[in-house]
Amino acid sequence: MPSVDSIIQSIRTTGRAPSGENAEACSPALAKGPWEFDGVVQYGPGSSMGDVIPVGSPRQGGLPEEYRTAPADELHARIRAAKETLGDRVVVLGHFYQRDEVVQHADFLGDSFQLANAAQTVPNAEAIVFCGVHFMAETADILASPEQAVILPNLAAGCSMADMADIDSVEEAWAQLEALYGTEPDANGRVPIIPVTYMNSAADLKGFCGRHGGIVCTSSNAETVLEWAFERGQRVLFFPDQHLGRNTAKRMGIPLERMPMWNPRKPLGGNSGDNLLDARVVLWHGFCSVHKRFTPAQVEKARAEHPGVRVIVHPECPMEVVDLADEAGSTDYIRKAIAAATQPTTFAVGTEINLVNRLAEEYPQHEIFCLDPVVCPCSTMYRIHPGYLAWVLEELVAGRVVNQIEVPDDIAADARVALERMLSAKPKASAHDAAAS
Repeated sequence: MPSVDSIIQSIRTTGRAPSGENAEACSPALAKGPWEFDGVVQYGPGSSMGDVIPVGSPRQGGLPEEYRTAPADELHARIRAAKETLGDRVVVLGHFYQRDEVVQHADFLGDSFQLANAAQTVPNAEAIVFCGVHFMAETADILASPEQAVILPNLAAGCSMADMADIDSVEEAWAQLEALYGTEPDANGRVPIIPVTYMNSAADLKGFCGRHGGIVCTSSNAETVLEWAFERGQRVLFFPDQHLGRNTAKRMGIPLERMPMWNPRKPLGGNSGDNLLDARVVLWHGFCSVHKRFTPAQVEKARAEHPGVRVIVHPECPMEVVDLADEAGSTDYIRKAIAAATQPTTFAVGTEINLVNRLAEEYPQHEIFCLDPVVCPCSTMYRIHPGYLAWVLEELVAGRVVNQIEVPDDIAADARVALERMLSAKPKASAHDAAAS
């Protein structure tokens, strides 16, 4: 099966996929090299191209011309040669949403949490090259040993969802909520509110949770983490992804009217005091632009055109999509569910196109397609290209560390507390989990 990059290039030149089928990409700029957007404050073409990027977001300096103009075969050969020269001194981590042309060089492939854990299994590696986005590299740096350098091949590979909750806005929201709720625990020793941040957040927000008795969650353990938080607090402030928070809390039986949205641009987040006093989960006004693209109409169309289709979506999708799907689960859940299917099955999957495309190639006995018919990869994951990977690796061969991600010690210490709480909150086995195991 052709890679997503190949499909995008074919759409640019012929208006069709390599298979000859009609195909559409969400932006013609996806066919350009990501270095075309270096130095410009934007997320780049793809799902996040309409999102507002914060002032001061990291920019990537110019990539040397030899890496911009080298043919693909040459870049791949140079990457392999550099890795062979460096040996165990370097480990390359690749996120599931990365392009195939990068993933082929990864020593470990996984989601952000799996890759952060993978980094801990190679304590002798001098450098960890994280082919993902900025918050992932920060988490790896927090968990890595002080002697290890964590490298992000393209500094402009951020995350628009992570950027939707910044430390100043969260601290302001916290001050307003504490003024409303007070700080005294109830008769059961539960404090008025506990902060919970999704793994997809900046290191300083993880640190905020560590300082305020809070915790980090992933898409696979969000329910367990909310249970942990409710044992210690009367309410939860959940950021930055509203959809993961809402879908998880709803599954736990919390009614929608007790999940108000917090808009950081409005006093009390745009809520009344009574509304907030009755809240169980206060949801931050953030979202993933990849998963926001999935709609109920896409689910209905898949069912109409593919009788018996099995629809699996990520819990970052809007509630209306999750409600219509057969199943919702983390990236790892989706992969395991498809791997466990013993009979040829048609799967419509609601998550990032690079992963869906890769699953379709890995399991040819099934028909696997993305719910969104438009090819629109994660804008920021797409900023990583073999040219950047070759550059950072060859710089390591030359004895130079470039694009190092370093979390300040004080922030790292607090963030590590919140991450360790997450690691100690073990999910309970369920029928939902067993279906994908």
